[in-house]
Amino acid sequence: MSFTKSILTFCTCILFFCNCEDTHSKKNKPNTTTSDVKIDTISKTDKHKKDSLDIIASKEKEIDEEPFRLTNKNLREFMTNYGKENPETLVRIKTKYGDIDIKLYNETPIHRANFIYLVKQKYFDETFFYRVAKGFVIQGGNSDRQQMAVRRFEIGEYTIPQEPIKRLKHVRGAVALSKQWVDNPSNRSTPYEFFIVIAKKGAHHLDGEHTIFGKVVKGMKVADKISNVPVDGSEWPKQNIFIKAEVIK
Repeated sequence: MSFTKSILTFCTCILFFCNCEDTHSKKNKPNTTTSDVKIDTISKTDKHKKDSLDIIASKEKEIDEEPFRLTNKNLREFMTNYGKENPETLVRIKTKYGDIDIKLYNETPIHRANFIYLVKQKYFDETFFYRVAKGFVIQGGNSDRQQMAVRRFEIGEYTIPQEPIKRLKHVRGAVALSKQWVDNPSNRSTPYEFFIVIAKKGAHHLDGEHTIFGKVVKGMKVADKISNVPVDGSEWPKQNIFIKAEVIK
């Protein structure tokens, strides 16, 4: 073999081994093409969007789960629907002196529905007959307990538009809701406190001032007993007269 041929053979071997090494090196390099980087970026963006949507959905769920409370804005619609689904008109007020049955009028649908609603919510079960104006009225639906303010807040802060019925007067046994006397030109009713007229001749000076929504059909003797209990200077009975209320029919 000539010297020249030997040199050519050696060079050929060197090139072969270099090519083999380069191929092996390429096979073991990490895959970092432009398309792969783009795909990874899109994946992270989608995850960020998903996380944002999850947060929004969580907030919406929190809003949806807030407890329902009555307001002057939603009152009429709610009570109209509630009245249709709860047509009862007879409520029993239970006390240690006996029971008082009250017949509610369909002619005052918002007041009737409100009273039924509060009875079914067990609101009155936390209250007293807290005012006794002798020879005039007895008034219930409130108490001096701290939880009463919390209970009212849970149900809602609202008043009820007057539902005047000319034929309904403040005769003995009439049942009406109280009202705020200041800044209340439309005579809206307070929803929680009701009174029963005790006066034998009625309380006709109140006609047109309050919405009469029911009458006592049984238990006026019980109401009379309550009207004669000892009271303090603010007409608050010296011993609490607890109330329990239930819907009869």
